[in-house]
Amino acid sequence: MLAFIARRLLYAIPTLLAVSVVAFIIIQLPPGDYLTTLMADWASQGGAVQEGTVLAMRERYGLDQPIYVQYYKWIVGIVTQGDFGISFETGQPVTDIIWGRLGFSFLLAFLTLCFVWLFAIPIGILSAVRQYSIADYSAAFAAFFFLAVPDFVFALTAMYIWSTFFGQSVGGLFSDQFIDAPWSWARLVDFISHVWLPVVVIGLGSLAALVRIMRANLLDELSKPYVATARAKGLSEFELLIRYPVRIALNPLISTLGWILPAVISGEIIVAVVMSLPTTGPLLLRSLLAQDMYLAGSLILLISVLTIIGTLISDILLAIADPRVRRQ
Repeated sequence: MLAFIARRLLYAIPTLLAVSVVAFIIIQLPPGDYLTTLMADWASQGGAVQEGTVLAMRERYGLDQPIYVQYYKWIVGIVTQGDFGISFETGQPVTDIIWGRLGFSFLLAFLTLCFVWLFAIPIGILSAVRQYSIADYSAAFAAFFFLAVPDFVFALTAMYIWSTFFGQSVGGLFSDQFIDAPWSWARLVDFISHVWLPVVVIGLGSLAALVRIMRANLLDELSKPYVATARAKGLSEFELLIRYPVRIALNPLISTLGWILPAVISGEIIVAVVMSLPTTGPLLLRSLLAQDMYLAGSLILLISVLTIIGTLISDILLAIADPRVRRQ
């Protein structure tokens, strides 16, 4: 088991390096850079910019150097000092900007994963066991509906209904008086009263997908000979279901952690913007629009790290749940 985990960790190192290179190159692909965008904004406001000023700022930000030099300084700073660079737009260290939002992103991701798994597994089991029943057709209709409709549409609809018919504020994760307040019981209650709506909105798409996956996998297992053998030995239907087919059908759901975790952490960017969530999603969008390469590159790198962490966690859980994985 330890050798299995060690191999996965070793594979992660070159993957992270390759992802960081690709992310940094992609950010540099659009024409111009941060200063180009900044000068265009100044010009649109009627401001005159001298060429000497542009050259001085380009040298200050290190944009006059080749891309491989910029990447080398950035990645060495991250590895040796934990320094992700300076945000061009705000002039603050990237770490100070990111860590303020990453905590809420992690918390939102954890709650969303709990919501998705809590409902996807029992609904998928019910849909498979009661195949072609009203419950099965209802679950299928709901799953395809939630998969087809974009998340931001659910966000807009939920915000309209909740504010119009219930008179509740649904933007952000706190009421105005608790945004910058220290943590207390009142702030926790206020957080809980706000966080459930974005958790449901962000989790609906993943919930619908996992319900269909669970149903399909369980139906495949229920038709196998070992189920008939276990039933012939006198096991009750519930015990038989939980001990054998459900346990095996869970494997594909466990493997989805690799893509669900980074998707939730990124905050479902449009949903986070619509609902004014203080997560990393809107921050990533703003940094890409401003071509703030150190901030955008750091966020993309962190999301990639989360993808690898999610995959590692799913591999470990699969190895625990299924001995065949460990033997392979």
